[in-house]
Amino acid sequence: MTAATTKTIAAPTPELSGVEFATSKDGLPVARIGDLVLAMVTAPGGFAFIASAVAFHRPLTELTRADFIGHDGRIANEAEFRQRVAETANHKRELEGLHRVQGRIAASTPWGGSQMAIIYAEGVVAHMTAGHGGFHLSADRNATVHPLLRKDSPWYEEDCEWAIVAISFPDLFTSYERLTAEKTFRNTWPDAWETIRGCSLAPGESWTREGEVFDKRHGNDFIVTSAIRSDQNPGMTEVVARVGGGRIRGSEERRFLVPADEYSARGRFGFVIDPGRHPEYQGPSSFIGWQAAFQTRWQRQSAPGARHSAISTA
Repeated sequence: MTAATTKTIAAPTPELSGVEFATSKDGLPVARIGDLVLAMVTAPGGFAFIASAVAFHRPLTELTRADFIGHDGRIANEAEFRQRVAETANHKRELEGLHRVQGRIAASTPWGGSQMAIIYAEGVVAHMTAGHGGFHLSADRNATVHPLLRKDSPWYEEDCEWAIVAISFPDLFTSYERLTAEKTFRNTWPDAWETIRGCSLAPGESWTREGEVFDKRHGNDFIVTSAIRSDQNPGMTEVVARVGGGRIRGSEERRFLVPADEYSARGRFGFVIDPGRHPEYQGPSSFIGWQAAFQTRWQRQSAPGARHSAISTA
């Protein structure tokens, strides 16, 4: 028998009971959920994101930006902040009913020795190590994972593969975790998602699928591989770009200047150089590696023989 993976996961209904909202001392929208405090912070670049603080019992109106740490995802506005707070509150309430057991289990994982474990149910255990983590499934549990997603190994890492565990055993996860797992499933394994769900993904519904389209569309374009604020050209970003973004071995590499504001708004899959608007740049560089190359070229061009040759051939 295969675990349930055929139902599309619906978003949970927001619930705000037990949540305290306020405005911080320096004007940030903030919310308290038990011992967790969330804030909507606006970055210097103009976008907003969620930051958090734990075990602060002072009044919310006394808190400031300095009390919050982390970056828990971008948000568009205060309405979305309140929605995320509601999701977090629901998640914490549902967690209490799942009765997960935390402890130490001596185990060697693909990421090192287990330092902490959480037992979700018999045969489903999450392990944390010094650097990474993931789930271990018993042989019986692993056998019920859909064949398109099941691994030969019983280990499922925590970045993406955890979603396979969540959609295979949904009763062991909160509504928020199931929703997040569904997004991860769709973004990471779009072909398997379409087969299992029995429908096609629309444009923009899968990062992997969109990335494949991007790579095909811009295979012959210069795509930025590294960037730095230009010390020599205020308001500009100096970038190094390669044809196909370096995916082609030995592809050509050049430097360009791009307006800093334009570069900061780049898309998920990379910044594509427009030769008509982004001039190729061969001047002094803010990149350490290119500084040496520019200095060497300048010295060669400034050598007496080089100057004489240039004059004599002009």
